[in-house]
This record gives sequence, structure tokens and C-alpha cells, in this order.
Amino acid sequence: MTAQAAAPEPEAQEGLWARMRDAIRSGDLGSWPVLIAVALVFLYFGLQAPNFFTPVNFENLIGQMAGTCMLAYGVVFVLLIGEIDLSIGYVSGIAGVVVAELQLTTGAHLPALVCIGLALLTTTVIGGLQGSIVAYIGVPSFVVTLAGFLIWEGVILLTITQGVIVIQDHIINDVYGYFFGDLWGWVIGIVICVAYIAGTLGSALSGRRHGIPIRNPIMLVLKLAAVTAIVLGTVATLNSDRGVPFALLLVVTMLLVLTFLAKRTTFGRHVYAVGGNAEAARRAGINVPRIRVLVFMISGFMAGLGGIVFAARLNSVDLNAGGGTLLIDAISAAVIGGVSLFGGRGEIRAALIGSLLIATIANGMNILGKATGTIYITTGVILLLAVTFDTIVRQRRIRAGR
Repeated sequence: MTAQAAAPEPEAQEGLWARMRDAIRSGDLGSWPVLIAVALVFLYFGLQAPNFFTPVNFENLIGQMAGTCMLAYGVVFVLLIGEIDLSIGYVSGIAGVVVAELQLTTGAHLPALVCIGLALLTTTVIGGLQGSIVAYIGVPSFVVTLAGFLIWEGVILLTITQGVIVIQDHIINDVYGYFFGDLWGWVIGIVICVAYIAGTLGSALSGRRHGIPIRNPIMLVLKLAAVTAIVLGTVATLNSDRGVPFALLLVVTMLLVLTFLAKRTTFGRHVYAVGGNAEAARRAGINVPRIRVLVFMISGFMAGLGGIVFAARLNSVDLNAGGGTLLIDAISAAVIGGVSLFGGRGEIRAALIGSLLIATIANGMNILGKATGTIYITTGVILLLAVTFDTIVRQRRIRAGR
């Protein structure tokens, strides 16, 4: 009995290296592959394009990423339950149209925040309607949201009869175009750092109280230091130009809120359970249809928020609202960031990381004067690699009985 009890000690003493080896063998590397890819892409364009590492270009990069990232946050929830939402592009366009029409027709009689609220309510209801068809009638989400893709595109084409609607309300335009002063930029950066450190340490200490040891304190400290350095470095860079944009604050705020929703609430645990095994979740007493409807409502809400960011960026909406590669970029961002297409595995931060990678590639190649086709091919190759990696990981997990 003594020999059997002592047998695991050599393996336990391997510590970090043993866990890293196991992670590589199983393919369960989390966000590290795409983070490394982002760092390499930044380094490449920084060396190739002399104006890549400038505050002005950094602000442009944030602008290119913000709207897509909003949509990708919603996509993460949909993918976590093993579904798909192909309508998000034009649902975001609907939000832009609603905001533009309301500020145009009502003028000062309806406040800008009310216009924004009604637009978000509209897209949330759209998500709820589509989710209800999926959850309660059983029509595949691919079919329902593909129909939504066509329906909402048609609504946009029929609504914008004049070809373009100019948004004149400065509050709506400030969703993208407002920049905080230097002092407020530092305050925002410090608050974000404190919130992240408190949340991370709180989670680690909570696990320790429940008998779960902190696996590697040194890595935890390095992680907290790295995130703090990145946040404060970003603030310093942006303050050297126009300041921290409100759009970036919106991206980070939604990241924190949705991460808390997914990781710290009963609803979030139910989402992962449904994505892992819907039948097992149902037998455990989870209301699976309700979870699916709520997830599609989140997707609709986030698509609406992204649509308002896009409308504010252009100060208008036109017949192309929600079109182009927006749908593909949003889904690609979530998948490239590490969210599984098979459900039950992924993090909200994956949307941010994936959006950053896609936007960086497009931004850097535009600076270098590369053709649009080259940008599409590069993004497509990265997406294929990400999905292939996800498939291999899933097969290994199945073989390992996980």
C-alpha cells in the first residue's frame, strides 16, 4: 500500500513541465496558439511597415476591430451550445437602420439613448424569435438563421429607399467617435487592471478555499503583470494621440460582463452543459429550450451593439449595412480565437483575440498595399488551420474519454 501511495510522487514533482507536455499531447493549449500568432503578426508588420507601430494606426486598428468583436462575442455563446447564427451581419444592419431612422424622423423629441435602446431591443427580439423557432419547433439553426440572413437583408433594402441615411446625432456618433482625455484614459486603464487582478485572484483564492490548489503561482503572477503592462501600455500609446476611444472601453466592458456571465453564473454553467451534452443537461433538470432562446437573444443584442458601432463609425447607414465579410469575420474571430464548433468549449476572450488577429492582418496588409484577395486568402487559411486544430483536439478528447 505504501509503494502504491508513493508512486505518483515523481509525476507530481514534474509540475509545470508535465502539465505543458500533457497539454501539447492532448492539444488543449487554450488561447496560447492564437496569442503567439498575434504576437508574430504584430512583429512581422512592425518590421515591414514603418508606420504600423504608431498611435494613429493603433486607433485605426481598434476601430477596425470593435464592431466585429461585438458580433463575435455573441457568436461565442451560440457556438458554445453547438448552434450557429448566420443572420448576425444583417441583424447588426437592422440596428443601424433603426437608430438612423429614429434620430432622423423624431429629431430632438426622442433622446439618442432611447434610439439606441430601441435598436438593441429590436435586435434582441429578433434573436429571441429565431431562437424560439430553433428551440421549440426544432428547425436547425443553420436553416433558421440563413432565412434570417435573407429576410433582414431584404428589410434593409426596402427601408433605405434613399440609398443612405446620415446620422446627425452626436451622441450616437460618439459610440465610436468619442475619445477620453488623458486623465480619464489612465483612470479607465487602472480600473480595468484592478478589476482584472481582483477577479483573477478572487477566482484562484475561491478555488483554494474549496480545496483546489493554485497550480502555478509564478505563472499567475506573470499573467497578471503581462495584462497590466498591456493595458497601461495601450493607454499610454493612445494618450499620445487623441486618447482612449469609447469603442475600446465598450469592447473591454462587454468582455468583462460576458465573461462573468459565462463563468460565474448558473446560466453560464448551463450554457456549457447544453453545449457539452444537451440530453444529459436535460436529464439534469436544465431547461434546454430556454437556454437556447436566451443564447440567441444575447447574439441578437451583441449584433445590435456591433451594428450601432459600425453606424457611428461611418456616421451613416446605407444599403450595404451588415453586408460584406462581416458575418464571416465575426464567426472566424470566435473560431480562430479557440471556440469549438462542436459546442461546450471556449472562452469569451477568444472573440477579442480572434478579432484582433483578423483586424491586424487586414490593417497590416493594407499598409503594405496588398490586394484584398490576398487578405481574404490569408484569413481563410488561418480559419482552416483553427478549425482543423479544433477537430484534432476533439478527436483526441474522445479517444481519451474526456
